Amino acid sequence: MAALLFGVLTVSPASAQGSTRSAAELMDAVMWNREPIGGAFTLKDQTGKTRTDADFRGQFMLVYFGFTYCPDICPTDLQQIGLAMEQLGDDAKHVQPLFVTLDPERDTAEHLAQYVPLFHPRLLGLTGSDADIATAADAYRVYYKRVKTGDKPGDYTVDHSAFIYLVDRDGRYLGFFPPGTDAPRLVEMIRPHVRGSAER
Repeated sequence: MAALLFGVLTVSPASAQGSTRSAAELMDAVMWNREPIGGAFTLKDQTGKTRTDADFRGQFMLVYFGFTYCPDICPTDLQQIGLAMEQLGDDAKHVQPLFVTLDPERDTAEHLAQYVPLFHPRLLGLTGSDADIATAADAYRVYYKRVKTGDKPGDYTVDHSAFIYLVDRDGRYLGFFPPGTDAPRLVEMIRPHVRGSAER
C-alpha cells in the first residue's frame, strides 16, 4: 500500500522542505481516521484571487494535493476527478474540485492557469507561500517532501500522499478516496451525499 501512496524516500526530514511528520504516521491518521481532517486555509487561485475554505460553504469540496510536474499519479487522479465532474451531470454544480499544489515555487498562479483547465473547466488550482501550503497540508494530514534529483536548483521532485478528500457543504470532512480511484467510483460515492443533503 505504501508504495502506491508515496514515492521512494531518499532524503531525511531535516534536509527537505515539507512535512514534519513521517509518511507512515500521516497515512495512518488518514486511513484509520485517527485525527481530525480538514480545516481552514487561505491560498490564491490561478487568477490570483485569495480563496479560503469558507468561500466554498454550501458546496461539496473534492480536495487533492499534488504538483504540476508530477509525472503520473497527479495527472491520472486529476483526470479521474475531471471525468467524475462530467459524469455527475447536473449534480456537479454542487461540487467544487480543488487542486492544492505542494510545489509553490514552480506552481505559480500563472502556471496553474495553464495546467488546471486541462482536466476540467471548474477545477481550481490553489497556491501560496510555503507557510500557507504547510497549513493546508497539515490540516488534511498530507505527507510531502522535496527530493533533489540533480545539481541545479530546479532539479527536484516532491514525494507526497495522494488521497482525494471529500468535504461537505458545511466544511466537514466526509472521507477519502485512495489514489487511482476511477471516475465511476467517485461518482458512486459523491452523488448520494449531494442528493441526500439537498433533500434535507
